[in-house]
Amino acid sequence: MTHSEQVWILSDGHAGNVRQAAALANALTMLPIRNVVLQTRAPWRWIAPRMWPGAGRAFGRAFAEGLQAAPPIAIGCGRQAALATRVLRAHGSKTVQILDPRMDPTHWDVVIAPEHDGVRGDNVITLLGSLHPVDDAWLRSAREQFAAFARLPRPRIAVLLGGPSRHARFDRSAFEVLAAKLEVVLAREGGSVLISTSRRTPQTLRDALRHRYVETPHVLWLGPDDGDNPYPGLLGWADRIVCSPDSVNMISEACATHAPVFVFDPARVRGRPQKFLDSLLARGRTRAMDSTLTPFDVEPLRETARVADEVRRRLDL
Repeated sequence: MTHSEQVWILSDGHAGNVRQAAALANALTMLPIRNVVLQTRAPWRWIAPRMWPGAGRAFGRAFAEGLQAAPPIAIGCGRQAALATRVLRAHGSKTVQILDPRMDPTHWDVVIAPEHDGVRGDNVITLLGSLHPVDDAWLRSAREQFAAFARLPRPRIAVLLGGPSRHARFDRSAFEVLAAKLEVVLAREGGSVLISTSRRTPQTLRDALRHRYVETPHVLWLGPDDGDNPYPGLLGWADRIVCSPDSVNMISEACATHAPVFVFDPARVRGRPQKFLDSLLARGRTRAMDSTLTPFDVEPLRETARVADEVRRRLDL
């Protein structure tokens, strides 16, 4: 298969960036996808996405050789990928850049940015939250893959935990407050907890979780040592979802389900992600976590299909 028969998705390899680019690629076209993880050389990794002379050599020999048969579509996510997509555009690819590239959007064919980033332009598509693959078919597949979760007592409360970020503090002490609220609900209603952590979750918090719910029906995933991440099953089977406030990607995917979503202490978030959480609260798609977790009616928030349709139209695919 030649490069001209593929869609390239480009990123620095961080899971959130890969996931967004892959979600768009799968929604956009039936062409095979090539996942390109960029290892950017100095000095380009410091200045990306600014394009100094010789930028075609910024990502190593394989990338440079691939420019001779550039793919028809290149989708990048993140700052390093923004330089790679600029280079590919100069070699004939139609380029889509996800997230704010921090420079004039006209350097790409299409830029996709969250509303809270404030990026605007004739070729900019905005969305509430982030791109992801979660829809009814994805949730149905997740329930089939993790069918054993159906035996857990209801309500099944999924707890999705991140960690400290540039815009939010979520550490062991914050988790203890979250856990206290959750324990009130479990004492009153029973049910089960399904917990998943992320790569940013502090080790002290993981240690606290290891034996926290031994007397409660539960699923617990703290990392690869616990086997495959059951995260899809958590979203597929949850009756209610509790999220730490630090991850736009995680909260976006939780909001794509049919479950009510409760965000722990959203007021602790600062900067642009705060605008995202405020939008969800104003729309009634989320509520601040309390000690009741009272269910409420929701409409799943799903932007990927709409964005893909708009990209397809703009690129005349």
